[in-house]
Order: sequence, then structure tokens, then C-alpha cells
Amino acid sequence: MPGLVSVKTPPDTPPLRISVPDTPPVSNHRTPSPLTNKQPSPSSSRSTNGKKKLQPESPTATQCPPDSSLDNPDLGPFLLKLARDTIASGDGPNKALDYAIRASKSFERCAVDGEPSLDLTMSLHVLAAIYCSLGRFEEAVPVLEQAIQVPDIGRGTDHALAAFSGHMQLGDTYSMVGQIERSIGCYEEGLKIQIEALGETDPRVGETCRYLSEAHVQAMQFDRAEELCKKTLEIHHAHSEPASLEEAADRRLMALICEAKGDYEQALEHLVLASMAMVANGQDSEVAAIDVSIGNIYMSLARFDEAVFSYQKALTVFKASKGDNHPLVASVFIRLADLYHRTGKLRESRSYCENAMRIYSKPVPGTSPEEIAGGLTGVSAIYESVGEAEEALKLLQKAMKMLEDNPGQHSTIAGIEARMGVMFYLVGRYEDARIAFESAISKLRATGERKSAFFGVVLNQMGLACVQLFKIDEAVELFEEARGILEQECGNCHQDTIGVYSNLAATYDAMGRVDDAIEILESVLKLREEKLGIANPDFEDEKRRLAELLKEAGRTRNRKAKSLENLIDPNSRKTKKEATKKWSSLGFRI
Repeated sequence: MPGLVSVKTPPDTPPLRISVPDTPPVSNHRTPSPLTNKQPSPSSSRSTNGKKKLQPESPTATQCPPDSSLDNPDLGPFLLKLARDTIASGDGPNKALDYAIRASKSFERCAVDGEPSLDLTMSLHVLAAIYCSLGRFEEAVPVLEQAIQVPDIGRGTDHALAAFSGHMQLGDTYSMVGQIERSIGCYEEGLKIQIEALGETDPRVGETCRYLSEAHVQAMQFDRAEELCKKTLEIHHAHSEPASLEEAADRRLMALICEAKGDYEQALEHLVLASMAMVANGQDSEVAAIDVSIGNIYMSLARFDEAVFSYQKALTVFKASKGDNHPLVASVFIRLADLYHRTGKLRESRSYCENAMRIYSKPVPGTSPEEIAGGLTGVSAIYESVGEAEEALKLLQKAMKMLEDNPGQHSTIAGIEARMGVMFYLVGRYEDARIAFESAISKLRATGERKSAFFGVVLNQMGLACVQLFKIDEAVELFEEARGILEQECGNCHQDTIGVYSNLAATYDAMGRVDDAIEILESVLKLREEKLGIANPDFEDEKRRLAELLKEAGRTRNRKAKSLENLIDPNSRKTKKEATKKWSSLGFRI
């Protein structure tokens, strides 16, 4: 199977800032807010006339002691202003938190029966933002869940956009704790509400579509990401000037999606158009960043001379605009090191790795831990490919240590641990490999990535480690789970899926479940003969294993005659066995 490498994704969500607007709630987005310029107006229903509305159960109920003064309808706005002023003065978020809790409770008490209070919604959004700034994300979640229940979408645009803002902020909060699946679910619901309120072609809907597309890329759900990005391009094409900055950003994202799906020519086309737009707008640093992406595509297409030209062009701009020791310069060094390694120029490759490490060892002020960890991971991949496994492991461990205190980096850490597991496995440290895989799997389950193809691959790798440790029952469970995921995500003809089939058959054989092993191997051979071709180097090995099992069971293979065209592998020219190792007795493959 291919090596465990995380797909390149857009930058991770930064920590939420405390943002207390003078108007009702606005979502803390990584990109400019797609909300309408007209914010939800505060509710005028603070009068105590009539019965109080039964609001959703408040998570602040146990945090705020009974206080009759909270029934004063003028107290909520006053406390919220105090919270806002406290944050602005820099006195610290804890005092602001107390004010925000009391403000929310006051708004809740003063809400009139049948009149949803947008003031309450606003105060809950502010309260959640303060919780997030303190790193108390688990407490922010129930606050936001209450906030999205308050607005009544049927009461007009103000309520609809307040609900939209709440869903987006809740999605951001889930993203901060690494729960990507829940985060995307909130974003999708927010987009639905926004479209109903503003229409499908509103420019602010386009911004939300792009934001959601980025989230799907992070979750490696590229089909949905492509669908949303196309919609974003259509909206911006209708509302923006040709070669606008918005279109350039959309095309860069589309290029990333196309690259992840293996459509390099289409990715290159989008990058060239994005570069032209950035040049027209005088964005030299952005043009250099696009040149790096163009170099990556050229390298994937084995057009190495053009890749070197793109990298060197970007390197010149970064050095001139950022300085020789900027992490962007180091990132280009890593790309050049990888390129020269692929072309067999190992001395040049090592030189560029050393230059990158020199920058990461003494980072300039303002360099984020994520940038350094990403660079260390890139260098480790090159060291791993030249057989320096111990040095590569040290770099991965250092990168993981830099990220471990950030709850939003659990997926990234899981990817690093999976790579460490593969390296431990290849050097024969099977127990260490199993521990690394187990930790990665637990993080991926917690972040909602249990349905991704990457998760299936990691399950398969952990199963192999368990086989080497003679934990056969555990290995079977892992292989069976991996099979179900990869069949769903990749199809039964994909090489990763077939690899799991082979490993599962070998495990069944080792357990004495010969009939089950025969059934799987017969289905694999049938797939190869009818769809994939028999020129694949694994075909003869699988055929031999099946013959041995059939002989042991006293049976013969039931097969029909095949046409000549099915005996030729349609992909034989591309066949290249990578990172495979076989055990002749059982036939396990990684």
C-alpha cells in the first residue's frame, strides 16, 4: 500500500479571538464573515409584561446564583457592555466571563413568552467566545447549542442570520477540539439557513461555500469539497470583476482539490489562472506561494526542470520580501530537497534539508508551532526515504511534541503517529508500531474521521503489527473494519482494498478458517481477471496461495474461461510495486 502521508490541507483553524461586537452575534471565521451587512437587530421585547418565555435549558443556570436583580430588563444590556468594555481594556477574560454569564441569565429571565430574544442569542455567542479564548471548549459547546435554539427562522432575516451565525460558531468550536465531522455538520446546516435567507447566488453564500469546502478538504472529502468550490466560483464570477482576488482564492482551493484527486493537469490550469489574477492585483508574495504549488504539480508530473524553475522563482521572492530565515524559505528548501532526492541528486537534497533545519532550529519571531512541525515532518519524510529511519523518527517525535498541547491538531498528530508506526514496523519494532497505530486510531475516532480511507489504511497497518505480535484475533477485527471502510470509500477494485483482502485471507488461513480464506482469494482473483488484469505481480502469488488452500481442503477452483483481453493488465505499464513485503507462508502485504 502507499505510504501513510497526510494530504495537504489549508491552514488549521487559529484559536478563537474574543470578539464582542456592538451588534448581535457574528461568527468568528477564519475568512471574512459571509454574513449580510445588516446584522440582526436587538429584540425590543425586554418588557416584563406578560409571561416569561420558556427558553431552552440554560448551561449557565448552575453557574449564576439566584439574584432578583437579574429580572431587571435593563441589567442584561448593562452587563453585556461591561463584558465588552472589560475585554477591550485588557483586564482579563475571567471578569468578562462573569459579566457575560450574568448578562445571558438576565436576558433569559426577561424574555417574553412567544418572543425569541436575539439579545439572548448575542450574549450566548459572546459567552461562548470567551470560553473558547480560555481554552474551555467543552463549556462553549452547550452554550452555543442553546444559542442556535433561540432564534425563530420563520420570523425573518434577522433571526435566520442569528441562527446561521450560531451554527458557524459552533462548527468552529468543534473544529478547535478536532471533531471535524460534527464541525462540518454545523457548517452544512448554517449554509442551508443562509441560502434560505439570502438566496443561492448571494456573494456571502459564496464565502460560506468556500469556507465549507476548505473544511471538507481537511476531512479529505474531496467530492463534496469540489462541488462547493465550483459553486463558489460561479457566484464570484457573477458578482466580481474578471481576475479578482476572490476568484484567485477559489482557484487555488480548486487546484488543491484537483491535486488531491490526482487530476494534475486541471490543478495546473487553475493555478496558472490564479497566478495571473494575483499578478494583475500586484500580490507578489501570493504569486510566489502559487509558484510553489505549481512546482508541486510539475513534480507530480515528473516535469522536474519546470518544477525547479518554479521553486527557485518563489525562493527569490520569499528571500527578498520575508528574509533569508523565514519559514516560507525553509518550506521551499524542503520542496527542492524532495525534488533532488527523486532525481537521484542526494548531495543537493541533503544540503537543502540542512538549510531548512537551520531555519527551523532558530525560528524568527512570529513563527507558529504548526509551521515548524510541518517543516520537521517534511524533512523527516526525506530522511526516511534515504534509510535514515532513526533521524526521521526523532524529527517526527519533535514535531508531535510541538503540537500535542493544541486540541485542534489531533488529526495532524494522528497522521504523524501513523507515519511513526510505519517506520517502527519497517525496522522490526512491532510493539512500538502497534502502540503508535493504536494512538493514531483513537484520535481519528475521536475527531470523527472513522469513515475516511486514511483511517482504513491505518487500521490495516495496525492489523499487520498485531500479526507480527501473534495477536491474531485483534488483527482480524482490524482487517475486517478496514475492509468495510475501504470498500465504501475506495471501491473493491482499489489496490488498498485488495491489499486488505489479501491480509484478511492470510489471517483467516492462520486461524484455520480455510473456507473463509478461499472465498476471499477467489473473489480477489476474479476481480483481477475480469477488471484489473493478471499481469500484476501479486496475481501469481495469490493464485498459488489459493491452490494450496484448495488442495488442503480437497477442492478445486470453480472458474469460467476468460477472454484474452482480460488476461492483459490494462495498467501494466504503470505497475510498480512500492513499499511491499511478503511473508511466503501467509502472504501478508502492506
